[in-house]
Amino acid sequence: MPTAADLAAIILTLKLAALTTLILLLLGTPLAWWLARTRSAWKGPVGALVALPLVLPPTVLGFYFLVTMGPNGPIGAFTQWLGVGLLPFSFAGLVIGSVLYSMPFVVQPIQNAFEAMGNEPLEAAATLRASPLDRFFSVALPLARPGYLTAVVMGFAHTVGEFGVVLMIGGNIPEETRVVSVQIYDHVEALEYAQAHWLAGGMVLFSFLVLLALYALNPTGRRR
Repeated sequence: MPTAADLAAIILTLKLAALTTLILLLLGTPLAWWLARTRSAWKGPVGALVALPLVLPPTVLGFYFLVTMGPNGPIGAFTQWLGVGLLPFSFAGLVIGSVLYSMPFVVQPIQNAFEAMGNEPLEAAATLRASPLDRFFSVALPLARPGYLTAVVMGFAHTVGEFGVVLMIGGNIPEETRVVSVQIYDHVEALEYAQAHWLAGGMVLFSFLVLLALYALNPTGRRR
């Protein structure tokens, strides 16, 4: 059966995933809109930067997050100047690392949805004298709803399954930075395979339900 430490890790993981997904939706929407609509030469480099976590090992990202947020890094120096201290080995540091690491899983589905709708609906709304802001909220967002559903599911699930980044930047502090993946690792190290099975089995079930939800939300997949 799950222990009190297991339940604390589950609660912390869900809190981290929910907050990360919310922040990514707020930051990722304008970024995805810009990537979908711009013709700037910066589109390629910015898009590659957003997608970088897809190909880099999590430990590499975690290491550079740790360096930049540490006492000698630019972010660390800035947070110390603000008087908020250092971000590594704190929940706030976990949130920042998770936002950057899960960004492509939220930005790319939304960007694809914006690109798929084309220019015609926005041009039709413009002929009815809708302002750019009104066109975005009344036309673009409703048409991009499938992309947003995919982004929410993928962003949340990817954050839940993080290990390398959270371990590098957050360490293993109970009820502060110890998430489910780290708790499983602790159980395995201690040869507590029964407790590890509870958490690992729950992660397998959760991953299956995530994939099932994605297939259900994908109209093309249902038609096929």
